[in-house]
Formats: sequence, structure tokens, C-alpha cells
Amino acid sequence: MTKTRSRKALYIGLALVVVLAGAAGGYYYWQQRNAGYPLKIVEQAKALHEHMLSFDSHITVPLSLGGADEELDKDGPGQFDLVKANRGRLSGAALTIFGWPEIWNGPNAPHRPTPGFVDEARKQQEVRWKIISGMVRDFPNQVGIAYTPDDFRRLNGEGKFAIFISMLNAYPLGHDLSQLDLWAARGMRMFGFNYTGNNDWSDSSRPLPFLNDTADALGGLSPLGEQAVERLNDLGVIIDVSQMSTLALEQVARLSRAPIVASHSAPRALVDIPRNLSDKEMKLIKDSGGVIQVVGFGQYIKPLSKPVLEKLEALRARFDLQPLNGLANALMPGDAVIAIWPESRFAEYASSLYAILEEEPKATLQQYADAIDYTVKKVGIDHVGLSSDFNDGGGLDGWKDVSEIRNVTAELLTRGYSETDIAKLWAGNFLRVWQQVQADARPVATTEP
Repeated sequence: MTKTRSRKALYIGLALVVVLAGAAGGYYYWQQRNAGYPLKIVEQAKALHEHMLSFDSHITVPLSLGGADEELDKDGPGQFDLVKANRGRLSGAALTIFGWPEIWNGPNAPHRPTPGFVDEARKQQEVRWKIISGMVRDFPNQVGIAYTPDDFRRLNGEGKFAIFISMLNAYPLGHDLSQLDLWAARGMRMFGFNYTGNNDWSDSSRPLPFLNDTADALGGLSPLGEQAVERLNDLGVIIDVSQMSTLALEQVARLSRAPIVASHSAPRALVDIPRNLSDKEMKLIKDSGGVIQVVGFGQYIKPLSKPVLEKLEALRARFDLQPLNGLANALMPGDAVIAIWPESRFAEYASSLYAILEEEPKATLQQYADAIDYTVKKVGIDHVGLSSDFNDGGGLDGWKDVSEIRNVTAELLTRGYSETDIAKLWAGNFLRVWQQVQADARPVATTEP
């Protein structure tokens, strides 16, 4: 091709972009062209999301969501709002009601748990519940709660964003099993036992020495946790095994009569940390009939870069910690000796650690798709889904918020995934599991408080 013809082709291409940018949806085309995908792939991804259901299985509800500068009907600075969801054509998401004592905040932070921490964590749950219920009240023409898979499809047909209510961390529930009934009645349809730190129900994959945690302190599930598995099955609530210890996950897989889900996890083969799933754990989820929702969290799908590792080693030397042996204690303050540190020393170390981790370059969509590829290879296309972990550390180069979900689809198309398989990944597999969990439910009487 001559220089003249090349220049002419370039001008035609630029003109096409300008025309598309001025049309409805043009912003998306311009965005996708900058993402580096061929126009044919961009058009296919756009068309697919016009008729395909899509579901993100883990978006945390910030306590500030809906407040000043984070209005849900405005295109704000956060990773999720209704404007971005509509722009991306995201059909629905698991909005996660999360509760955890504020050990990092306040005038004396950080500090170790006190008896009042359960009450504080429950207050956080209530605030997040009010945010979700307020969203439905204030924007009834844009959003609704999906209590069943049929609700999800109906809301999509009405042009509304479908909220699937999930809950993460049993800590705020104390020892009160009847809280599961309360939250199921409110619409909770997925429950995750763990976050960072053990609780009285289950061991976490990330015990916190600062809270005097040790690995496998309960040996997996406590008797209360075992009862909770049966109760959740009876209630038709999906059990979320993300962030559980290996022993706890194995016990859930053995006890549950319904499929189980990892709502936001990644393969340990890519980043060898306990927070990620081993091949054996992924197989247990598959064998239950469940699904692994691969998470777009950079530090779980891409090992840390050499410059960041060098800074972490220097930090550890400054605090008289042994050199790293693997990545588990690189991503969190997990060394056992921290149990005897004063709070001021822990605060200084933790803040320095997370500041260094912020310097790590974002993972790419290509690396995210590698994690998807690996999981599909190990458990099959029918047992894999997608999640972002937005508002709690998730976000990739090319998928920075919910408006960019079609970039994920474009990447999958370039790798040869069929439209049928992409539809399974984005919502089909999760909806199938949800339907089965509800079919396996049994009528139950309310537990005594």
C-alpha cells in the first residue's frame, strides 16, 4: 500500500471514529478503540451486550454510596453507579452488605476488638442495607431487587438494573443463627462466611495476627458454622466460599446439599497465596455443581513486580521481619510476630505496606483473561463466571469501573470464546446455580433468637 493510500485509509478511519463518537453510544466506541481492539470485535461486543444478560457477582457497597459526590444517578468518581452500569449495559450485580469492625479508623486506630465491635459491624450492615433499599425507593424506574432468577430476567426485560443482595463476613452476626433468617427475608441470596480475619463461624484464608488469629484455629468450621451451612441450604441462600480457609471450604463442600460458589476468587496457580483457590478447591466447587467467579483484582492474578518486592523487603528489614517466603505476607500484615506488636507499630507497618502495594502497576485485561482461561481449562466453561470486586480493591487496566465491561467481552472474543460461552460466563452459569440452590431449599421454621 502506498503512503497516499495509507494516509487516505487513516483519514477514513478517523472520520468513522468521529461519526461514531457523535452518535448514541459513541463514547463507548471511542473508549474501545483506545483499548486497542479491532472495530469488528468492538461492534460484536457492543451488539452482544444489547441482548445478553450480564452479572458481576461482587461489588461492595461503600458506606458513602448515595451521599454527596457519590449520587447513584450521577456519573461520579466511584466504580459503580447507575449511570455507569447503564453505559456498560451491566444487567445486574451482587451488591454486598459488608460488616467489619473499624479497626483501621477512629482516633485510637488501629485497635484490637472490644465487645462493642459486633454492634459496630451490625450498624455498618444496616447502613448498607438502607443504601440498597433507598436506591430501590428513589429510582423505581431504574433499579429493582431480584429475589429469584426469574426476577433478574424480568427486571432486565423492563430495562432496570437488577440488584442481587449478598452478604460478606459472619463476624457481625455474633452467635445468632437467626440473623440468617432475618437477612434472607430482607432479600439476601448469597452469604460469605469470611473476610480478613477469623470469626466464630469459620476460619479465614487470611487470619490476622494483629487480632490474635492463627491459621486453622477452628479446624475449618465451628459447630455454629456447620449449622449455618444447613440453614443456608434450607433458606435457599447460596453459600459463598471465597476467603474461607481450605479446611473450611472442604467442610462446606462436604456438608452442603446445594451447589456452592466462590463469588470473587482467582486460581492459586497464577499467584500462590491462601486467598486464591487451589486446583483441588476449584474441583470441589465444580463437583458441587457450583461456579467460580474469577475476580478482576490485580494482586490475585499477577505476581508483584520486582521494584515493589524490593521495597517490601526493605520495609520488612526496617521492622525486623524475616525476608519474604512467598507472597502471602507481601499482600497483608500476616507475620505471626505482629500478635505482640503495640498498635502504633502495627499502624505504621500496615500503612507503609499498603502504600507500597499501591505503586504496583495495574493488571491488564489480558492477565485477567489468562486467569479465566486457566479456570475454564481446569473446571470447564459451565463452572466459571466473572466478578470485579469493585469498591474494595478491584479494577484493571481496561476495566476500571462497571462502564467498561464490554472490554472484558472484547478480550474474550479475541481469544476465541463463542458468544454462547461468553453468555455463560457473564450470567448464565451463575443464574443456573442460583436456580438450583433455590430448588434445593426446604421450608423452615424461624430459629429461636
